[in-house]
Amino acid sequence: MVERRVLVTGGAGFIGSHLVERLLERGDEVLVVDNFYSGLRSNVHHLIGHPSFELIRHDVTFPLYVEVDEIYHLACPASPVYYQRDPVQTTKTSVHGSINMLGLAKRTGAKILLASTSEVYGDPEVHPQQEGYWGHVNPIGIRSCYDEGKRCAETLFFDYWRQHDLPIKVARIFNTYGPRMRPDDGRVVSNFIVQALAGEPITIYGDGQQTRSFCFVDDLVSGLISLMDSPPSFTGPVNIGNPGEFTMLELAQKVIALTGSDSQIEHRPLPQDDPVRRRPDISLAQSELGWAPQVVLDDGLAKTVDHFRSLQDA
Repeated sequence: MVERRVLVTGGAGFIGSHLVERLLERGDEVLVVDNFYSGLRSNVHHLIGHPSFELIRHDVTFPLYVEVDEIYHLACPASPVYYQRDPVQTTKTSVHGSINMLGLAKRTGAKILLASTSEVYGDPEVHPQQEGYWGHVNPIGIRSCYDEGKRCAETLFFDYWRQHDLPIKVARIFNTYGPRMRPDDGRVVSNFIVQALAGEPITIYGDGQQTRSFCFVDDLVSGLISLMDSPPSFTGPVNIGNPGEFTMLELAQKVIALTGSDSQIEHRPLPQDDPVRRRPDISLAQSELGWAPQVVLDDGLAKTVDHFRSLQDA
């Protein structure tokens, strides 16, 4: 087997670190680039010393000069707490970061995958969301730095593909959860579990009837690798997520049951531009990649609860 040299930007993040492990397991040489804004050294600390692993502290808004065969471009804070803390830098990461990584791919002839997001659909008027839907996005809201940043990143990827014949892949990632989520990232799964384990009220924004679809991180990583390894003619964009749809109240009840918590549910006002419904149509991923998620929500939540319990015990 030919050894690939693979660059993973944002490789110390929640999803990135799981991807890096999988690539190392299959024999790739992996270079991780991360500025540790939202990624954690602890996510990849156990890989230091692996003969095929290399870690560089670097911000992708600045050019990078390395030799690689494939690039997984994941660098960008993905939770509202982090991307709204420095919204200008968030947009720069999506736009300047993508320009720099596309330039690197063009110079080296590398295949490059963009970790885009279901947020490109905004607060969708179409349900479930198919890749052909252009979205319903507020361009000047508090989430726009991330939503519009990723939409611009997709534009750049497809313009490099059309203008320079660059081999690209674009994945639209839906809500993902699992071990190594940050307890302070503000995402609903981590929020609920941290609150339940502490016996605090579980905060639900709005009436709790808004929905999300939750994909376990192992399934998501399989989808990204399947996309990268797909024929050159298939660029995406392609939805990678779990089509199972749950209300926030249903999720809260599952977390309370799994943790054995006596937490009560506390309702708060819905944040600006928060999507009411979110569910991927994954028929394209199924037909083109032969991919579908395997982990059901109860099983994935149990593993995630165990992770957060271990943080408490540490």
